[in-house]
Amino acid sequence: MDTIKQTKTSKIGVVFGGSYGIGEATAKLLIEGGTEVTIVGRNAERLASAAERIGGNVQTAVANALDRDAVLKVFEATGPVDTVVICVAGVMAIGMFKDLNLDLLRTSLEEKTIAQLQVAQVAAHHMKANGSITFVTAGSAGSAIPTAAGPGAVSGALESLIPTLALELAPIRVNAVSPGLIDTSLWDFMADETRKSFLSNHAANLAVGRIGQAIDVAEVIELVTRCGFITGSIYQVDGGSHLTT
Repeated sequence: MDTIKQTKTSKIGVVFGGSYGIGEATAKLLIEGGTEVTIVGRNAERLASAAERIGGNVQTAVANALDRDAVLKVFEATGPVDTVVICVAGVMAIGMFKDLNLDLLRTSLEEKTIAQLQVAQVAAHHMKANGSITFVTAGSAGSAIPTAAGPGAVSGALESLIPTLALELAPIRVNAVSPGLIDTSLWDFMADETRKSFLSNHAANLAVGRIGQAIDVAEVIELVTRCGFITGSIYQVDGGSHLTT
């Protein structure tokens, strides 16, 4: 990755997990607002495809969030950063708790919780004083949903740290955005008809009457990164599912 050349007026942003879905949509919004963005992921081909779709002033960097040296190289290349968005996810340990695969849960905690915290820890040493770090968690953290104890534990661990990190890292602002069920490629493992039925059934139970899209979450992330008077907060973007669970 080439080092980004900053101007006096340019803002620099980094989106980990920026090659698809919420991360890609967020990167696009940030760029449209004048931020120079580096999208980071593990797959160079997917990053290149995302960069084409995003357009504008976008850079790409291949890095595994669990590889500290690789994460460090990203921030060494960008220079001081204004905005960091962390959309890193991993396998999901889904199932009723009595039968939950705890080895899979351990992997999930490593791939999302630890990975996101590692990015934030490294980023904190490479940010401008008024910078912003935004974690992307999941609505399962604050909901009572059978079979979702695993995802709830993973994202709940992140959300529990937001107030403390906001105080420790101040004046860097630290927040989280917590999406509900969003129609992204995350669900591509399902057959088309099964996926359509699954999403349709979920939408029918939402107060807004439709399923969420990546842009819905990206708009909130962009707002949180832009507003200098928001820190230590967690924003639910779930179409109202928290009202019924």
